[in-house]
Amino acid sequence: MIGIIDYGMGNIRSVHRALERAGGDTQLVTNPDQLARVDKIVLPGVAAFEDAITQLRSQELLEPIVQAVKQGSPYLGFCLGLQLLFDVSYENGEHQGMGLVSGEVVRFDLADQTSDLPLRVPHMGWNRIEWDRPCPMLEGIDSGSYVYFAHSYHVAPTNEKVIATSTEYGYSFTSAVWKDNIFATQFHPEKSQAVGLRLLENFVKM
Repeated sequence: MIGIIDYGMGNIRSVHRALERAGGDTQLVTNPDQLARVDKIVLPGVAAFEDAITQLRSQELLEPIVQAVKQGSPYLGFCLGLQLLFDVSYENGEHQGMGLVSGEVVRFDLADQTSDLPLRVPHMGWNRIEWDRPCPMLEGIDSGSYVYFAHSYHVAPTNEKVIATSTEYGYSFTSAVWKDNIFATQFHPEKSQAVGLRLLENFVKM
């Protein structure tokens, strides 16, 4: 059973439909009791980092998610679900994250961009992901595939070995990480058509 964390800040309906299309048996999770009954965790999110952490705490989900992941539950996060894994975010101040992946969340700094066309923040629309290393979650997905992004901040891992894919937007940034039972993307699989569906299918089959 795949538990989709519902904390009021993700595109839950689209994520739910996409996972069902991928063959997943899903349940929306809004409290710790429901979380305890699922085998895998999906954490989507479209919101400010501080608001998300605050809401997860208010639903008493933050610590149970951290403990479940530490105990080996497969975790798939996208967009904010990637950023929340990290130690700290500098979005609208300084805010502590889950600390499951070492590093920080920073705003795009395009002051020294090398692109021929002026780039703006947020980074919105289709862009390519390039493999940094082979990963089971990327099986059947070619390096250079296009996926959909919508974000102003990106993660900066302390250990480059956790980077699964990178993407160019003024400079190279981390667009997916893989660490043990954790896989998370900055892009939105539920909006990334065939590529996103294949990624979700890979997670369902884990």
